[in-house]
Amino acid sequence: MAQKLALQKNARITIFGGTGFIGRHIVRRLAKAGYQIRVATRRPNEALHLKTGGKPGQIEIVQANIRDDASVAAALEGADAAINAVGILFESGKQKFATVQAQGGERVAKAAAATKTIKNFVHISAIGADAQSASLYAQSKAAAEYGVLEAMPSAHILRPSIVVGPEDDFFNRFAGLALVAPALPLIGGGTTRYQPVSVFDVAAAVDICLTDPRTPSGVYELGGPDVLTFKQLMELLLAEIGRQRLLVPMPFFAARLIASVAQFMPKPLLTPDQLILLKSDNLVGDEAHGFAELGLRPTPIAALLPDYLWRFRPSGKKPAKG
Repeated sequence: MAQKLALQKNARITIFGGTGFIGRHIVRRLAKAGYQIRVATRRPNEALHLKTGGKPGQIEIVQANIRDDASVAAALEGADAAINAVGILFESGKQKFATVQAQGGERVAKAAAATKTIKNFVHISAIGADAQSASLYAQSKAAAEYGVLEAMPSAHILRPSIVVGPEDDFFNRFAGLALVAPALPLIGGGTTRYQPVSVFDVAAAVDICLTDPRTPSGVYELGGPDVLTFKQLMELLLAEIGRQRLLVPMPFFAARLIASVAQFMPKPLLTPDQLILLKSDNLVGDEAHGFAELGLRPTPIAALLPDYLWRFRPSGKKPAKG
């Protein structure tokens, strides 16, 4: 098995998916630590703002398409380590679960292995990755994990639960909905359980897995310290933004009808594939390695939400810290 190397502070790290929610925070974390960062993205012009997260010349933006062998290989040339944080929540056009997540993850890992210089590799997956799942999303996540570990046995696979923090697409989305809607839906009654995890903690886990050669390779499941139902998450949200809204249970059959139509929206609120995932708890496995094995203590989300949901409060002002 290939061994990880101790990265020098001027090491170059290529990250695919660096423009996404999780990826942006990884870029900021590693740039602050002093590494040279190369962000590989389909649309470089839309990623130039990431350069402000580091010193002049520290963050490089290059064009690459995770579906294309040549551009992936070019983005990895001269790199000392690599991260794949590419992921999609719904399919659109050429962006399919199979091509982007399953084949894309494997393609990056194979290209990294071919460099002979990259030994440190981190792949962002998700809790619920399962080749036997009825969900195409979950199937593709499992296929990617298999392909990555086949190509890079020394890789680290990180499976977070629902990731929250500034710019997230969960609390921000429902908080925005609460501003205009008199009620929030509880699909399936809102009983599905989650372990929401801070995006800062996920970025810290990537940092440790990538840069600490003492960290064993393999799969790590990342969940926060709180296990909450979807209903409890909505209650927590409403309390944080200081608004009262009805929480209305929505049977799965009704949600299925909505998803069958909503899936055709440019950015659908719900798809049939997502509905499958909503039927299962999204929790760290009892025997899984996680934050404890990485020497990290995850952040309670109650301590995280005030820092970015204050703008949804009636006052629109950030509360003073006591």
